[in-house]
Amino acid sequence: MKARIIFSFIFSLICAAISPWLFSISVVLAFALNFSKKKILFGLSSAILAFFSPFYPILLLPSLITLSIYFVEILRESEGWVRTYALFFLSASLAVFFIIAPVVNLFVNANIAESFQDSALIKAIFTGFVASFIATVIAIILALPVSYVLARHRFPGKEIIEAIIDLPVIIPHIVAGIMLLLIYGPSGSIGKPLENAGIIFYYALPGTIIAMLFVSFPIIANGIREGIRKVDFRQELVAMSLGASRTKAIFTITIPQIKRIILSSSLLAWARGMSEFGAIIIIAYYPMVASTYIYYLYTQYGLDKALPATALLLLITLSVFVTVRLLGREKNAED
Repeated sequence: MKARIIFSFIFSLICAAISPWLFSISVVLAFALNFSKKKILFGLSSAILAFFSPFYPILLLPSLITLSIYFVEILRESEGWVRTYALFFLSASLAVFFIIAPVVNLFVNANIAESFQDSALIKAIFTGFVASFIATVIAIILALPVSYVLARHRFPGKEIIEAIIDLPVIIPHIVAGIMLLLIYGPSGSIGKPLENAGIIFYYALPGTIIAMLFVSFPIIANGIREGIRKVDFRQELVAMSLGASRTKAIFTITIPQIKRIILSSSLLAWARGMSEFGAIIIIAYYPMVASTYIYYLYTQYGLDKALPATALLLLITLSVFVTVRLLGREKNAED
């Protein structure tokens, strides 16, 4: 009974954020599952009124307050530890609601099928996919040695290096884009000589790759570093005592044990690169990737035109995160 009321309360909150129709159904279910016949009648009446949008804002608050009152009454009748657990559950549910409501609302209001008919969007997604993949591969190559050193050794200035690696996480990404433009742009200290050699970053795919690499590198570097720390260093020492070089010991003993961590960190970094906007729009607005193309749709044609593309990009991102979670669960099961 208690669990049903808590679930009904949270379910009604989510439905209320989506549409009057879903909220009406949730009210009917909540009162039908938990309360007496008179209260069911009240719930049905509320549901009917909720179909009319002018009554929806008026109906929303008292209906949720009614559920809240019953929730509080149950807490008063419960034992101390049950009351505490229920309050924690409610707090956690509201936090989840705060995150999940916009996601559900987007999928309800967007017609994802329309996005598959937009060839420019498909091209932008493919461009972002390739650019983020290249940035992720480069990040892995750069992160392996520095992560190993940070995980295995203590030396003066180690904390400073770790802070520098984390810097892209904390600075605004518009600022990151301007910083990258200054050094990799047409007049930058690196961009100008490379442009003379035929490698162009400004408004070109290499610029997109550099921006994605800059914001996603900390994810891979920190993930690999923490993974290496979990591997017993004595295993490498045993391998070296048997004649293996330090490099061979690392790649035959340590790296195989953290391959899932590398894979999950790479997927997160790839998704982070795919979703990057601030740095990319400064240094490489063209060729468009998914995030900049959605911004273009929104500014040129309005919210309705941008919704299908937004939903499709969110669906791709969610798929990556689900994959990462499943990989992590398999790793924990093996351990």
